[in-house]
Amino acid sequence: MKADLSSVDKAPGAGRPRDPRIDAAILSATADLLVQVGYSNLSLAAAAERAGTTKSALYRRWSSKAELVHEAAFPAAPSALAAPAGDIAGDIRMMIAATRDVFSTPVVRAALPGLLADMTADAELNARVMARFAGLFAAVRMRLGDAIDRGEAHPDVDPDRLIELIGGATMMRMLLYPGESLDDSWVDQTTAIVVHGVTR
Repeated sequence: MKADLSSVDKAPGAGRPRDPRIDAAILSATADLLVQVGYSNLSLAAAAERAGTTKSALYRRWSSKAELVHEAAFPAAPSALAAPAGDIAGDIRMMIAATRDVFSTPVVRAALPGLLADMTADAELNARVMARFAGLFAAVRMRLGDAIDRGEAHPDVDPDRLIELIGGATMMRMLLYPGESLDDSWVDQTTAIVVHGVTR
């Protein structure tokens, strides 16, 4: 039976910590609803009801549907690269594979079109959402800088463009072919293009 969390978060007292059970319940309910009804049909009231809490408790945590959906779809923004340092080609393949794995989940597939539209329309929302990836972007810059110092990468490569290429290629594939999976062959081919370029 679903727990009733509607009153857990209402105790008085300034600075009272948020109950993590409510956070988890809302995020889980949002993820489930995204897959079932899609981004455009998802309402905050429905997410709160399924989570067993109140809409006001939800709004104390997330100020908009887009922010809630982003955290439900990307519950833990990556903050580091897992591949051993010293191999920029390996780093890039790992980044592409990890991006593929994240973007191909049912929740992200359901959230992505509407989430992108809302972020494009709201610059402040876009900045808040993108700030969750600051740790990962810093790790990419560090790895690329190390590769340049070792002579493995061109010194004029902009790490932000590298991030955009990887994320953009993956999102474009998801949006154009929503019913198709991205296998390791796609990862290998995309890695080869990013690492070696197109011209001979």
